[in-house]
Amino acid sequence: MHQLPSILRFVRCALTVAAAVGFALPAASADWPHFRGPNRNGISPETVPANPWPGGEPKILWKADVGLGHSSFAVADGRAFTAGHADGTDTFFAFDARTGKLIWKHAYAAELGDKYYEGGTTGAPTVDGGRVYWSSKWGDVFCFNAADGKIIWSKQVQKETGAPVPTWGFTGGPLAHENLLILNIGEAGLALDKMTGAIVWKSDTKDAGYSSPLPVKLGDTSQVLLANTEHYLGLDPKTGRELWRHKWLTQYGVNAADPIVSGDRVFISSGYGKGGVMLDLSSGQPKEAWKTKDLRTQFNTAVLFEGHLYGTDGDTTSKAALKCLDFATGRVKWAQPNFGSGGIIIADGKLIALSGG
Repeated sequence: MHQLPSILRFVRCALTVAAAVGFALPAASADWPHFRGPNRNGISPETVPANPWPGGEPKILWKADVGLGHSSFAVADGRAFTAGHADGTDTFFAFDARTGKLIWKHAYAAELGDKYYEGGTTGAPTVDGGRVYWSSKWGDVFCFNAADGKIIWSKQVQKETGAPVPTWGFTGGPLAHENLLILNIGEAGLALDKMTGAIVWKSDTKDAGYSSPLPVKLGDTSQVLLANTEHYLGLDPKTGRELWRHKWLTQYGVNAADPIVSGDRVFISSGYGKGGVMLDLSSGQPKEAWKTKDLRTQFNTAVLFEGHLYGTDGDTTSKAALKCLDFATGRVKWAQPNFGSGGIIIADGKLIALSGG
């Protein structure tokens, strides 16, 4: 079971990410405009050389000190966007994606938020229509001109809605969907007019989960999927009307990994010993098709590729294993123990993983 298949080449990069971020782009690269890539599935359209790291390690093309945090990048139109925290201030950065030159930045006062971990920024930027959207862990939402950093609009949605800040802050990336900017704030999300920031719909003022809003089509119905601390839900993106919910209780309310969708099936998973479940939504309401304890994704969403799930099983406090599961049955196809929790993407049939070291 520990043998990795030849059809999916595996590349491992073990790094410690805190104050410095290394980032590289090939000569002709596709945009990565929001969380988990162009199709929000963790799969890149890039071509990867057969031997991308001849020396055994990736060559650092540039790096920048962005402060402390866990925010990912968005890349669009030659710019790379991310955020970090230092000395009571969050800063949102725009870099030249090829050279690392700082193009612009915006700073605002923010707490470190280091409850049980190092703290700093979380979440991911979203680029859409020449604008870049950013939502802080405390509910500060910004719409910037992506080219020069001019603030088009901003607002403090936590204070405006009264939605409680979750234990580890609001996380995930904003979803730009048609005329809306949808955020995982409140029990079942919050939608703003993406051009003005005006509230279009909101949900009850209960704790949000930690996943990013995910646009999907189940049957003939367009939906947005997200998690609160006790459920995964499907919503009508236009109105916020709840279409279905599935109770999913994870220790500390940490429902963080995004759902994975194929056809009418939705896979959800969480850590702290919880596991995963495959939901059949063909009737419009969730029915459990299979359950597993073999993939417990604490924070990082697994990737579905050619009928197989690739993800880390375990928590940051344990030696999590990298695993491959059959999407149809949940059966484990292979596992690499003692990998550590980390992020995964797939490009050109190769699995690229950033482990916890």
